[in-house]
Amino acid sequence: MTATKELAYRRESRVLTRLSRWRNRHRHWVGWLFILPWVIGFLWFDVLPFFLNLYLSFTDFSVGAKLPNWIGLANYREIFGGGDHLIGISFKNTVYYMGFSVPLLIIFAFSLALLLNTNIRGRGVYRTIYYLPSLVPIVASSIIWLFMLRTRGGLINLALGLFGIDPIPWLSRPEWAKPALILMSLWGFGGQMVIYLAGLQGISQELYEAAEIDGASSWQKLIRITIPLMTPTIFFNLIMGIIGSFQVFTAAFIMTGGGPLNSTLFYMLHLYNNAFNYFKMGYASAMAVVLFFIILTLTLIVNWTSERWVYYDTG
Repeated sequence: MTATKELAYRRESRVLTRLSRWRNRHRHWVGWLFILPWVIGFLWFDVLPFFLNLYLSFTDFSVGAKLPNWIGLANYREIFGGGDHLIGISFKNTVYYMGFSVPLLIIFAFSLALLLNTNIRGRGVYRTIYYLPSLVPIVASSIIWLFMLRTRGGLINLALGLFGIDPIPWLSRPEWAKPALILMSLWGFGGQMVIYLAGLQGISQELYEAAEIDGASSWQKLIRITIPLMTPTIFFNLIMGIIGSFQVFTAAFIMTGGGPLNSTLFYMLHLYNNAFNYFKMGYASAMAVVLFFIILTLTLIVNWTSERWVYYDTG
């Protein structure tokens, strides 16, 4: 009788073990089933276009051509060998734009976040007002700024005229065109401002109270507490700013078309012209690959330097 019970127990244990394994496998496949739409979309819209673009960068593919011809590194030799005199101009313009717009946007958004993090009356309304411009589509923003930056009758020149400053030809002179677009880039600071606000509200008030007991001034609390604890947020916005600045396109395309005298011919605009105006798809694909590695290199450099200036509060 005991042997029979033991045998039945073993059989039941085996059945339960198999059932448990089946459930685990079932859960595993259910998980994959749920993420399958994302995986398909990622492979189809990201991975496949990347490798297709990489292949086309080694061809002379053009709109209307039946099949692309393999030309090896010819497109890259044209980029780096001086065959395209505009590639250097577009790269310099983009670096200039990045060098000014990214720091200014960080400083401007962070400063306003500090102000809107204080206990001022109606701060919710102010936060909404300052955030709203970032919701305006870039095409609409470009058209608005196109009218605001007009030499005659533009809102900015009218405001400067109140202080006795002569009208500035923002979009018709090479020395003013890039500063005008950099000024416009500050229009969309709302997104960064909200991120900074979230970071500021995550700082423990006990740190400020302890600093006040030690006699720290507002400036010392900003330098010793706020900024160090906000460096991860600044680091994130810096990375996103660098990536976004190298992809600037719409504002220059609508407002200046790359002019005057190629002063706003940014890298992405030059890439667009080669692809859709000159129909040099293979060359444009090579430019896209180069842009990818430029952004990747800058991101890795900033990430490497972050070990020296980004502070993570691990508790």
